[in-house]
Amino acid sequence: MEETRLTVLDLFCGAGGLSLGFKQAGFDAVCAVDWDDAAVATYRLNLGDHVLKHDLAQPISLPTASVIAGGPPCQGFSSAGMRRPGDCRNSLVSRFVDQIVQSLPTAFVFENVEGFLTTDEGKHVFELLEPLVEAGYRIHLRKVNAANYGVPQHRKRVVAIGGRGWDPTFPEPTSSAFGAPGARSAVRHLPRTETLIEALAGLSAATTEPFGELQGHYYKPLEGMDLQRAQALKPGETMRDLPEGLHHESYKRRAYRRVMDGTPTEKRGGAPAGLRRLHGDEPSKAITGGARSEFLHPIENRPLTIRECARLQTFPDTFVFCGSAGEQAQLIGNAVPPRFAARIARVLAEDLATRFEVGVRPGKLLTFVPTASEGSSPVLRHVTDKVRRLFDPALEPQQELLWR
Repeated sequence: MEETRLTVLDLFCGAGGLSLGFKQAGFDAVCAVDWDDAAVATYRLNLGDHVLKHDLAQPISLPTASVIAGGPPCQGFSSAGMRRPGDCRNSLVSRFVDQIVQSLPTAFVFENVEGFLTTDEGKHVFELLEPLVEAGYRIHLRKVNAANYGVPQHRKRVVAIGGRGWDPTFPEPTSSAFGAPGARSAVRHLPRTETLIEALAGLSAATTEPFGELQGHYYKPLEGMDLQRAQALKPGETMRDLPEGLHHESYKRRAYRRVMDGTPTEKRGGAPAGLRRLHGDEPSKAITGGARSEFLHPIENRPLTIRECARLQTFPDTFVFCGSAGEQAQLIGNAVPPRFAARIARVLAEDLATRFEVGVRPGKLLTFVPTASEGSSPVLRHVTDKVRRLFDPALEPQQELLWR
């Protein structure tokens, strides 16, 4: 390898989960970029002054690095809210790709929500892959569960890893988890992922005042019907399990909004969970910006605290988040869990030290794993078929099962 220094450029850096994980794996972050004030302030406070505030929809000259990593803001793709075809944030995939094509790093890492695969009939999959394969990158694109990489939550994400002219290694799972479909497939022999209660062990008691021992480790006590709902919910139960008289008005509106919007019956899906008491003896459900209002502590009749959400995202307790409570929760929910990022970065660092060869092979899609389950939606099948037609990876026999 021409340079021995491992460097990373973090685009759409948010709070800095990717940079923190890469730092833990021995990389130096030469630059990070985000447009959000709270994100930039949080990154600067915890990780350094190499962060820039800039709207990446606009051109910018950035330093070179051996790896470009990041993921465009995901809300346009997210299944946690209403998807918006044509959402302007979705176009930021092209900006991520443009930066790679312009600077041609040795490798790249892309992370996003699972909805990335199917939004706009898979448009953004090809927006990512076609220019990068043409630029000479050999790419793995897979949907994975972060719980299988030691993160104490079921967090399904799409990850692409590419090497320019060389074959990167896609990180193998490190942990076995349960409590979500496919979480234990082919990994039963691995050590068990931490449960929610294990991940929160050692935290002091949450307070009802903002200025406690740990930043963000407080909650607003529940009252009235909110408290009645909490008292009625058992671990794993949601608003659907409550008597209709305890349903929140916003839950009723969300449950029927697709009907009111005229969405065809077959596309409505089920009613939203609304409120959920988490299981303490399995990994958490995915932490989002709304986790504090959607998730109840598995034992206590209260919501999760901001610090508990950060713990479940594997941020250290010393990591300080800036902005309002809502902004902090959003930064945490949008972040790449540092433990997950570190696993990817360590495998990539080993590749760069032992397997890397400059530009010896043409660009290619090496593997594509759109789901770990037996079935898939019609849209996902359509995307998978189109990927096959366009890229024809000619997978080796041991890889054929990846096309599920």
